[in-house]
Amino acid sequence: MKWFGRKSGRDGSRPVLARGGGTMAAMGEWPQSYEAQVRAGYAANPVAQRAVRFVMDAFAGAPVAASDPALLALSSARSQGQELIAILSAHLMLHGNAYVQLLGDGAGGVAELFALRPERVSVESDAGGWPVAYRYRVGGSVSRIAAEDAAGRAQVIHIRSFNPLDDHYGLGCLGAASGAIAIHNAATRWNKALLDNAARPSGALVYEPGDGSALSPAQFDRLKGEMEAGFAGAANAGRPMLLEGGLKWQAMSMTPADMDFVGLKAAAAREIALAFGVPPMLIGLPGDNSYANYREANKAVWRMTILPLADMVLSALGQGLSPWFPEARLWVEIDKVPAMAEDRERLWRSVSGAEFLSDSEKRAMLGIDR
Repeated sequence: MKWFGRKSGRDGSRPVLARGGGTMAAMGEWPQSYEAQVRAGYAANPVAQRAVRFVMDAFAGAPVAASDPALLALSSARSQGQELIAILSAHLMLHGNAYVQLLGDGAGGVAELFALRPERVSVESDAGGWPVAYRYRVGGSVSRIAAEDAAGRAQVIHIRSFNPLDDHYGLGCLGAASGAIAIHNAATRWNKALLDNAARPSGALVYEPGDGSALSPAQFDRLKGEMEAGFAGAANAGRPMLLEGGLKWQAMSMTPADMDFVGLKAAAAREIALAFGVPPMLIGLPGDNSYANYREANKAVWRMTILPLADMVLSALGQGLSPWFPEARLWVEIDKVPAMAEDRERLWRSVSGAEFLSDSEKRAMLGIDR
């Protein structure tokens, strides 16, 4: 199998490939490195984490079939505790790239499939920009893995999402969601600060002495310290305040702009869900959460997000493993997906009612082997 056209007589006709300006989005003050985006977006944001986990879990639980039982067993086996297809789907969503190393059994076969962390992998290319090896860096240790072995079989399967600015690396969803994630995280911190301050906007102490004098610096500092120690924080919410002569507490109410802050957070949460291709209602965000809408949203996420992602991952695995498994093919059995049962029932009903079709033609349309 000649993945990159070497030794195939097409070297002179191959276009030159080049790396773009970077795989992660640069959005002003938002985190730009992958690690920073993962920490802020996946590790610290419940909406992004739930959206990714939703797709991962759905893909991991999908009924997968294969052209060879040994191929299915290899692709579904755990390596170092990894659930391969779930890990690959998460890498594609977050980073835009997924790498699978094919570990040999010492006899020319494949013993394991191991998902490499994408931020540790860099592509080594030839003079024309075509990949010849992959470098895997962990701390100060660097391992070089050739793209193909001596027999022309792939040693690393690189799956990448579309990136219009780069020929080597895909573009993940995390960069596009960084702005909304930053807004959502900032809103969470703002709400916590509001709760720490008695769950209401702060007020003001007004000093109104009869002679028109002002507080001395020492009096000001003492008053400020007493307020912070005795009245700030959620533990002191509702505590009565004792004021000395000349001091008056003036409470402040929320402005319409303050009240809209909650709406801003909700809008950011919906943007995050949109970036990862998950309908907001499926991850608990407020909206049109009726039963009918939930059912349609569940079908939509399978059609528009999970199944296309599954096809990308499973097709790449099948192509990469084809030297060991002739006509290798992996696919999701859509008929066994509960969310798609209604569509399948509608198809069966339509085909069954088509009297102008023969039984063999109906079976072929339904994908049933004769």
